[in-house]
Amino acid sequence: MSAPGSDVILERMMALHPKIIDLTLDRVWHLLDALGNPQNDLPPVIHLAGTNGKGSTQAMIRAGLEAAGRRVHAYTSPHLARFHERIRLAGDLITEDHLTQVLDECYAANGGDSITYFEITTCAALLAMARTPADFTLLEVGLGGRLDATNVIDRPALTIITPVSKDHEQFLGDTVAKIAFEKAGIIKRGVPCVVAPQLDEAMDVIEERARALGAPLLAHGQHWHAFEEHGRLVYQDETGLLDLPLPNLPGAHQIENAGAALAALRHLGFDNAACEAAVTQAYWPARMQRLRTGPLVEAAGTAELWLDGGHNASAGEALARHLHALPERPTHLVCGMLNTKDIAGYLTPLAGIARSLTAVSIPGEANTLPAETTAEAARAAGLPASTAASTRDAIAAITTKAPDSRILICGSLYLAGAILRENG
Repeated sequence: MSAPGSDVILERMMALHPKIIDLTLDRVWHLLDALGNPQNDLPPVIHLAGTNGKGSTQAMIRAGLEAAGRRVHAYTSPHLARFHERIRLAGDLITEDHLTQVLDECYAANGGDSITYFEITTCAALLAMARTPADFTLLEVGLGGRLDATNVIDRPALTIITPVSKDHEQFLGDTVAKIAFEKAGIIKRGVPCVVAPQLDEAMDVIEERARALGAPLLAHGQHWHAFEEHGRLVYQDETGLLDLPLPNLPGAHQIENAGAALAALRHLGFDNAACEAAVTQAYWPARMQRLRTGPLVEAAGTAELWLDGGHNASAGEALARHLHALPERPTHLVCGMLNTKDIAGYLTPLAGIARSLTAVSIPGEANTLPAETTAEAARAAGLPASTAASTRDAIAAITTKAPDSRILICGSLYLAGAILRENG
């Protein structure tokens, strides 16, 4: 009989705790101790928290480090098509055999104790990274920061806080200040922290936490600036100015993500070539990604097909700005969202940009909003809306009426993952 694969072990792990999210570090510390505390054996860690932009910023930093010849571990969540996407070891996605091995080891070491899926899989990632030689470790927070399972590194090389806004209020608090307090929980005593553009109420909290811990801040608007000028990215800090190509990741919001990545690379001593690679060689799927091949693209015919996984009000605003900047073309949305999100906040900025919205339920996702609920919210925001049984049906309905349109599939990373799997 063959050993169980990673999918089987991951399914077992889902049953170890009755809640998907239960923020505390006690269970993580207990399991890490049973594993020999692998978090203490990681290559230098760059720890990222924030509401928006963590993944893109991490991708840019990784591109810069790898262009400079460094081997980089990276941990991110959630995955899109396969769990393996969450763990990169020295640049490569973890193999099935290696993933199965560390998952099995963590499952056995946990001894059947209560622990959430994210907590035990984060421990597995840390174990795999600790055993694989590399030069840097990029750790992206899953939720919040202070009580997130990744917040177990005593002294990272650097912390980064990307823009903070409202999201996950049921877990992190109902104000930007409360959410910023949770994000600022990754700041460590004496460790520099790069801070991306923030609302004043978030910045006040971050500065207070940094002062209390003697952590130097490298803050946007104070210690570095990043902006577009004449079709170029201009970055300036205390060591000088960089004139770079615009980020290859689309969207005006990627300027500030690039700025945070460049601030990190410059602080770590990397040269202009690494900085240019950060903005020109980063890859991050489902962030205004143009789909160019696959069965869904074929079904769209002459229509453009785009994919974006943003899911909160700030993401909706950024998406609206980017769509407005694209060449003029009738835009139609195919949208599916989770029932934990601020659907009105997400859709309102898009109402003035899109011609229509076709709502779908996210396949295989228990927490999906029903398609009709999404459609009702779209109508309330001023968007003509209908429903479809599937994304493929939605594309067919749109292209029948508007064959040369721009179709954007959006609203959730979980929907984006389903699309990437379906489109091959």
